[in-house]
Amino acid sequence: MKGTMSDVKLEECREHIRSQLDNVVDFWLKYSHDTVDGGFFTCLGRDGSVYDKLKYVWLQGRQVWMYCRLYRTMDRFHKPEILEAAKAGGEFLRKFARVSRASGEWKCAFCLTSDGKAVKVQRTLFSECFYIMAMDELSRVTGDKDMQLEAEQMMEQLIHWVRVDSSGLGRPQLPGDVPTNSMAVPMMLLCLVQQLTEGQGQDVVQKYKELEQWCVQQILHHVQRAGTAILENVSVEGTELPGCSGRLQNPGHALEAGWFLLQYSAERGDEKIQETAISKFMELPYQCGWDKKHGGLFYFLDVDGHCPTQLEWSMKLWWPHCEALIAFLMAYSQTKKPELLERFFEVYDYTFTHFPDAQSGEWFGYLTQEGKVALDFIGGPFKGKIIRCTHLARYEKVIAPLAMNLPNDQIHLAVGFLFTSHIHI
Repeated sequence: MKGTMSDVKLEECREHIRSQLDNVVDFWLKYSHDTVDGGFFTCLGRDGSVYDKLKYVWLQGRQVWMYCRLYRTMDRFHKPEILEAAKAGGEFLRKFARVSRASGEWKCAFCLTSDGKAVKVQRTLFSECFYIMAMDELSRVTGDKDMQLEAEQMMEQLIHWVRVDSSGLGRPQLPGDVPTNSMAVPMMLLCLVQQLTEGQGQDVVQKYKELEQWCVQQILHHVQRAGTAILENVSVEGTELPGCSGRLQNPGHALEAGWFLLQYSAERGDEKIQETAISKFMELPYQCGWDKKHGGLFYFLDVDGHCPTQLEWSMKLWWPHCEALIAFLMAYSQTKKPELLERFFEVYDYTFTHFPDAQSGEWFGYLTQEGKVALDFIGGPFKGKIIRCTHLARYEKVIAPLAMNLPNDQIHLAVGFLFTSHIHI
C-alpha cells in the first residue's frame, strides 16, 4: 500500500472506531446498570433485556475499570454519569465480591446473585485480578487511598498464590497433576504490574520490577519447537508437555502476549524483546491461526494438526481479533514495517464486517467458522462491555496520530497510553 492510501484508510478506521465505541458505551450505560441492588447486569440480549441476573465478579471489575479509564483519559467521556456509575459499581464490588476464609485470606467469588450473595468461587485468580484493576483505577479518579491500598494488598496475595503457595486457591494437589505454566497467569500478572505502576514514582516501579521481569521470562517459555510455535501450556521448567494440553495453541492469547511484550519492550528500550514479540508472538500465531478459506482467526489449534478437543475450536470469537488489531497496530507504530499495517487492515476488514450488530449498536461475540452468528446475545458470563470498549478505545488512541502522520516520538507517546486490561479465562 502507498503511504497516502494507508493514511486515508487509517483515518477512515479511526472515525469508524470512534463511532463504534460511542455506540457500545451507550448500550451499556442504558441497559446494564442495576439501580435496585447495585452493580451491573452482563447477560443482555440484543434489545438490552436481562436474561440472567447473576453478576460475574470479573466482569463487574472490568466495567468499573472501563468507566474509570474512559472518564480519566478521553475527554468526551469525562461525564458525571460515567463517574457515578463507576463509583456505584466499585461500592458493589467492595461490599460483596470478597469471600472470607478461615485462613484469613480473601478470595473473590466468581459470580453473585443480583443482591450480592456468593454463588460460586473458582479455583483461579482471575476474579481477584479484575478486582485489583477496578480498585486501582477507581482510586485514580476518586483519590480514595483506601481503594489503592486494597488493590495493593490483593496483589500481594496473588503473588503469594502464584510464586509461593497456591493452596489458597482451593485446588487440591493431586498426585497425577503435573505442575503447569499456563500463559494466562504470567500475562495477567504482567498486566497488573503495568496497571499498578502507571504514572507512579520509582519506588512503586522498583517494588514490582523483579516480578515484571519474572512474568516476561515465564511468557517467553511458551516459545517452543525451536522457535516455530507458541504453546499455551508448558512445564514450570519451560519444556513441552505431552498430550492435548501440551499441543494446545490459542492464537488470540499468543497475539495478546505479543503486544504485552511489545509494550514492555517500548518502556524498557529492549529491542530483542520487541523483535521476539513481533516475530514469535504475532507472526507465528497469525500464520497458523488465520483461516485461509473463510477468514478470521481460529479459537484453538493443535500444533501437530490433530483436531483440538475443545468443541468450539473452529469458531471465530470477537476477542482474538481485537488482540490481533492491537498487536499489529502497535507493532506498526513502533517499526513502520508496511507488512504489519497490511496485517492490521486484513484483520480490521474481517472484524468490522462480521462482529458489529447494527440493531443493538454492540457486537456479537461468537461466530461459526464460516463467519455466521452462532450466539446472538450481546453480553454473557464471559463477554461483557469492557472487552469491546477497551479495545475500541485503544484503537482510537493509536490510530489518531498515525492517521495524522505525526512524528515517531508522538506516536510512541500515544502507544504508551495503552495499558492492558483484557485476558481470556
